[in-house]
Amino acid sequence: MREIFDATLTISPGLPTWPGDPKVVLERFSRIEDGADANISRMAIGVHTGTHVDAPYHFVEGAKTVEHLDLNLLTGHAQVVFVEVKGEDIEVSDLQQAGIPRGTDRLLLKTRNSGYWERIEDGFQQDFAALSPEAAQYLVDLGIQLVGIDYLSIAPFKEGKLTHQVLLRAGMVVIEGLDLRAVQPGRYELYCLPLKLAETDGAPARVILIRE
Repeated sequence: MREIFDATLTISPGLPTWPGDPKVVLERFSRIEDGADANISRMAIGVHTGTHVDAPYHFVEGAKTVEHLDLNLLTGHAQVVFVEVKGEDIEVSDLQQAGIPRGTDRLLLKTRNSGYWERIEDGFQQDFAALSPEAAQYLVDLGIQLVGIDYLSIAPFKEGKLTHQVLLRAGMVVIEGLDLRAVQPGRYELYCLPLKLAETDGAPARVILIRE
């Protein structure tokens, strides 16, 4: 039976954001109950809010911005694996033990991070699991073209630049802030559609996974 999983976080003022990034503003601009013809809302968010895509331009000067990302990479077969993180970061050995199938092009990493979305009221969590630069290079060497993870950054909190550069310089698409709580490891059809924003380093996206 066909199942559709929404792997997208709901954007709300209570959603944690990266420290220093804009907070979510989502409010009613006009109201029917106040005499307006229609309800109209407005929002103000950073482009790396919630479930979002990083364009190479995020960490590589002069690289592709989000409206130029290849939709062929953002849609297609994807493999979800559970990664048990033994240390502070996801290392090469952790990925090797996760059982990434040979020939995987799109890889989504489910980790202990998924539990953080059960309690967003606790705010941003600094100790999330993320790829070390060596693990990022391992995925590049495997030929992975898209990688996603279940927290707001693919890179560690204390040092995010190098991991991002390894992935983005290789042309890999990065999805961050996935909600994989209801998603079990396995093979899915991925549909990731970031907002088509001009000349930006990232964009919020609606991400769904389909399993036949």
